[in-house]
Amino acid sequence: MATCYHQSAFKLISSAFPPSNFHKPNHSIYVSQPLRCNLSLPSKTLVTEPEPVFTSVKSFAPATVANLGPGFDFLGCAVDGIGDFVTLRVDPQVRPGEISISDIDGVGNSAKKLSKNPNWNCAGIAAIAVMKMLNIRSVGLSLSLHKGLPLGSGLGSSAASAAAAAVAVNEIFGSHLSVSDLVLAGLESESKVSGYHADNVAPAIMGGFVLIRSYDPLELIQLKFPNEKDLFFVLVNPEFEAPTKKMRAALPTEITMSQHVWNSSQAGALVASVLQGDLKGLGVALSSDKIVEPTRAPLIPGMEAVKKAAIEAGAFGCTISGAGPTAVAITDDEGKGREIGDRMVDAFMKEGNLKASPMVKRLDRVGARLVSGIPR
Repeated sequence: MATCYHQSAFKLISSAFPPSNFHKPNHSIYVSQPLRCNLSLPSKTLVTEPEPVFTSVKSFAPATVANLGPGFDFLGCAVDGIGDFVTLRVDPQVRPGEISISDIDGVGNSAKKLSKNPNWNCAGIAAIAVMKMLNIRSVGLSLSLHKGLPLGSGLGSSAASAAAAAVAVNEIFGSHLSVSDLVLAGLESESKVSGYHADNVAPAIMGGFVLIRSYDPLELIQLKFPNEKDLFFVLVNPEFEAPTKKMRAALPTEITMSQHVWNSSQAGALVASVLQGDLKGLGVALSSDKIVEPTRAPLIPGMEAVKKAAIEAGAFGCTISGAGPTAVAITDDEGKGREIGDRMVDAFMKEGNLKASPMVKRLDRVGARLVSGIPR
């Protein structure tokens, strides 16, 4: 059993797709105190099975940028306006206590590559974990997944699906689980898909910047970026797939003490910059990883040139988003961000012979949420 607190506080959003400006301070629903929970799954099981309060719900979970340079496996943030949708409904045709994946669609080749077996699908695994926590035995559910994120992009694709599914199941039964429980459900999914790390799924569920202070017990700290500050992510995704497991296999097994000290100090500086809203300091720290990025960048054609092009174009910093291949740069101006993105695209083509597409997105301060629901 786990010690968890901070009950779920997901809010219903009326729009069919969360707009790019949906980051208003009033919708920031989590506090910065640590969330603690041990890693025994399920973290808790309700004694009394809850009744569904909706016949169907639709949820959304945003893309994420993990690592943020020196914060490998313990820092991540959510990105506004792109992500995955899950539609969930009570289905009498599905056996009680079970879940069926009825449909998968979306960008790229998601439908062909992803399994509809819920035991082998990140959304299905997270949904099953939440059903176990809720002790659901008398109702069957049908799930439809719409992928807004390409697979193997470094934008937290699997985490977004897991987060959206976890929230959908929790909400359809009346929102009984805490944020920590939902993160644990997402972690169970991540562990089977890409490894046991929460730097994607925690911000996907919680929004904003999240620090994973500990994995055993799980301790999450939300880092509050000042509401009055503008932060834009320039995301450039090349036509190149970098599976997380392959990119993790390239990591060094040993590091020097000087590397440890350097990365620790830069990660500390990054956290301080987030809390202070210091974008220049954030950019410097973001670009400073001497352990992970140097081993992964050579595996992404043109990545080193892309980083150089971003900084020369005026970005405060640039690094690999998650395991890659997406490159992420930061700026305080949307128009400037588009210029930076164009320069990064050119560098991917010139130095890596890769076509790439740019996006300029804000920080998502909300995280996974209910988009719509039909009451029972």
